[in-house]
Amino acid sequence: MKTPLRTLTERLAVFIALFSLILQTSLFAQSENWINLDTVKAGKFDTGKMWTFEYPPLDHFKSEYNFKPDNAWFENVRLSALRFANYCSASFVSEDGLIMTNHHCARQSITQVNREGEDLHANGFIAESLQDERPVPGLYVDQLVLFKDVTDEVIDAINEGKTDEERARIEKEIIDKIEQREAEASGLNVVITPLYNGGKYSLYGYKRYTDVRLVLAPEDQLGFFGGDPDNFTYPRFNLDCSFFRVYDEDGSPLKTKNYFKWSENGAAVGEPVFVVGNPGNTDRLNTVAQLEFARDIQYPRTVSLLTTLTNMYKDMLEKDPSRKAELEDRIFGFENSLKVINGTLKGLRDPELMQRKRDFEKNFRNSVDADPKLKAKYGDLWDKIAGIRKQLTDISVKNFALSMNRFTTPQYFFIAEQIIDIANELKKPEAERNDLYVGDELNQTLESLIPVDFDYNMNNTLLASKIETLEEAFGSNDPIIKKFTGGKKGQEAVKYILDHSKITKTDDIKSLISEGADAVLNSDDPFIYFILNTKELSEEYTAKGKELTEKESSYSQKLGEAVFAVYGTSIPPDATFTLRIADGVVKGYPYNGTYAQPFTTFYGLYDRWNGQEKKYPWNLPDRWINPPAELNLSTPFNFVSTNDIVGGNSGSPVINQNAEIVGVAFDGNIESLSSNFIYTTEQNRAVSVHSAGMIEAINKIYNLQRISSELKAGKIVK
Repeated sequence: MKTPLRTLTERLAVFIALFSLILQTSLFAQSENWINLDTVKAGKFDTGKMWTFEYPPLDHFKSEYNFKPDNAWFENVRLSALRFANYCSASFVSEDGLIMTNHHCARQSITQVNREGEDLHANGFIAESLQDERPVPGLYVDQLVLFKDVTDEVIDAINEGKTDEERARIEKEIIDKIEQREAEASGLNVVITPLYNGGKYSLYGYKRYTDVRLVLAPEDQLGFFGGDPDNFTYPRFNLDCSFFRVYDEDGSPLKTKNYFKWSENGAAVGEPVFVVGNPGNTDRLNTVAQLEFARDIQYPRTVSLLTTLTNMYKDMLEKDPSRKAELEDRIFGFENSLKVINGTLKGLRDPELMQRKRDFEKNFRNSVDADPKLKAKYGDLWDKIAGIRKQLTDISVKNFALSMNRFTTPQYFFIAEQIIDIANELKKPEAERNDLYVGDELNQTLESLIPVDFDYNMNNTLLASKIETLEEAFGSNDPIIKKFTGGKKGQEAVKYILDHSKITKTDDIKSLISEGADAVLNSDDPFIYFILNTKELSEEYTAKGKELTEKESSYSQKLGEAVFAVYGTSIPPDATFTLRIADGVVKGYPYNGTYAQPFTTFYGLYDRWNGQEKKYPWNLPDRWINPPAELNLSTPFNFVSTNDIVGGNSGSPVINQNAEIVGVAFDGNIESLSSNFIYTTEQNRAVSVHSAGMIEAINKIYNLQRISSELKAGKIVK
């Protein structure tokens, strides 16, 4: 029989001994086995799986899935896919011009067709018949019908340039020339897109459809159930889909041979699926030096900026709830961007992911150095780019501090600029002045400088942030900054500037102008002083930055040539908002100490609704609160897969090997946000609406059998 520990001292001694043993074991495990960066190697698909249709990955599909699609398969898939305006993806899903995209891609269109007395965002839109389908002014979709390699023609022309500036000018000129020539010959919208940072140039010809009509859009609360808190997360419960129809010139539904048929059952776990869409932008072929610049300079600065804006607008909303509609949209935009940038920054700060990028670069450089011709042509490019990024570090910080934009710069600075322009005009004889600066027009111009609803609180908050940014870039002892702030800090600096300014009130502005041009240009007003004394400096930084980025662009273009010379089409180019096909499989992933299910169901939607107390943003629209008894709650709703997607892929069809719709991609999980610079499959997932869930909702909730029947049949059912 064991003797029990009888005293607190004995118990404490045992606890300390055990804790020490655990800690030592843990530290040993971390140092020896946790992350040994020397053993970290680049992954085969770190640069992604966004394959172009010019260079389809036939060998990869065969080895990975034993799938051997022919040219006819790729052509049908390409012609069935669409680019939705200039911000999303879509696809034909019937021979009668029906197209599918995301609900969040349709939000702008829903607003445009909303009529007086309606609230389509709250209640959704259902076209009961063809006649009810509403034209969306200005909306268009593009179908990629032509692609051509024009690399040799472009690069031969570029190589005629003697300087980086000349090469950049020639590149623009030759691209414009080819685009105009090919557009006239084909009658298409033609765009030349650099791939591999300019290692290759592809010409794309698009057929544009401009009569696009809204057919079905769920309520906002279903399209974006869970709102910002659930954004970039999983499991999800979103009916993030909408349907439009393309009409031809005579006003009839477009007849198209190429469209995706519908899979009612969707894809099984482990089944290969393909996302066909237009991913917007990635930086996976950037050098390590470029990624480190993003990690250390670009993204932290952007995070700080977005955080300031988010907090400022939330404070404004709290003080003035009457501006809810206006301010909430901006807050959502800021918070959404903040999640994306923070997610990317987290990835860039991950030692293992960055080591994979370093290993890729090392292997790439070794391959170049091993070939004397390649080494002579490309061997010094990495060092040149690193040198430019080093110079850009200081220039970028200072140029950003001096730059002015409508979101982050107090309006006082823009007002000061306008007053300086007015003063320069007033130096001229009246007959030579702009009409806005003569007589009554001048008075009206001055009256308009500060609008009636000028938001002093917001501008004063922005001023405090601007001062902080300037001091970080130049130091508080910089002569210009010191004179601008009166040598004061924080709110004291704000107060000093406003107390000494003559341009914050219309009457004061008029009084200053009445003293004449010289009085304005020699004024001790802090804002006028700042603008006048930083103009040349700002222009100098801008010019130097432009010079360096042009050089870097030239080096990156050559590095793209090297990428293609070493790897060919075995790795895809970075995303360029052009059509790509990305392969993957339906698969859950480990997270939060458990495992994310591959599929969610309508059961989960109602569980989350109840679990979050039915409160916004987890509330449900009326028609969903008491669903019909025949709604099958076990129907798959959303699902995850390992497909490679980024912004721009929203609305992309997810298809199986038979080119059938199994879903529509609408998001990535939070773990996927590092995919801007590296693609991984451990936890990175695309999130899509399931084909079975869409049909179930269309049939049972929206009672739009004409559309569910059309999706199943692939044509209008009469």
